[in-house]
Parts: sequence; C-alpha cells; structure tokens
Amino acid sequence: MTWTTFEQSVPGAVAALRSLGQAVNDTGLDKRLIELVKIRVSQINGCAYCLKLHLDWARQAGVPEMQLDLVAAWRDVGCFDSRERAALAWAESLTCMMSQHVGDEAFEHARQQFSETELAALTTAVATINAWNRIAGSLRFAMPG
Repeated sequence: MTWTTFEQSVPGAVAALRSLGQAVNDTGLDKRLIELVKIRVSQINGCAYCLKLHLDWARQAGVPEMQLDLVAAWRDVGCFDSRERAALAWAESLTCMMSQHVGDEAFEHARQQFSETELAALTTAVATINAWNRIAGSLRFAMPG
C-alpha cells in the first residue's frame, strides 16, 4: 500500500495521528530530541519508511551526523547529553514494554530530566511513532523519496 492510499482510506486516522504530533510540537519540546527518539523507536521496530523519513527530518532540524550515526549505540558513546540519554532510555522502555516491564530506573531518570509537560509530550511522541511504525511497516509503505 502507498502512503497516499492509506491517507485516502482512513483520513480521520491520519488526522488524529498528525494532531498528536502537533500537540507534542506545541509543548516546545526540542524538535531535535523528538527526532532522535523517533529514529531510535523506528530502528527498534524495524520500520524503514519511518526511519528514512525521520533521519531526513532530523538532519533538517540540525541533529549532528555523529548522533544520527550512533543513535543505536547511544549507551556506549559520549555524544549524547543527559536529557538525550534519558529520552532514549524512556523511548526504548516504552517501545519494548510488551516484552519487559517499564522499569522504575528509566522512569525516575526521565522524571529527573524533564518537566511533567515535557515527559507527557515525550511519552506521546513515543506512542505516536510506535503507531506510525506499525502502520507503515505492516502495510509496507514504499520508501519516501
């Protein structure tokens, strides 16, 4: 299925997911951080469509190439700050919660780094990209140009 066919088939679903994304953006949470999280979640879920799209958007937002190259190994490198590390750990915990409980450590680390509004926005961003990954991956969207 193509992106266009999906959008034409369920425009209300697309509008709802876009609305969630806009709500996250409206909080002022750093766009670069949001894109890093979306990239990591898309890597975990194996969604090539979303990964390509968010790599492009991350570059446009100014995410350094070194971070884009190493986001899958963020725990092992020093190019991510404490907020980015907390966000990536939180994103991984939420994305993998089906196979493992969301740990208190990830939650506490995220709470220390983010305000309640930021944590709510980050959680919404993770939930939304997980939904997009499942849609784009399962319906086998063609890679974006």
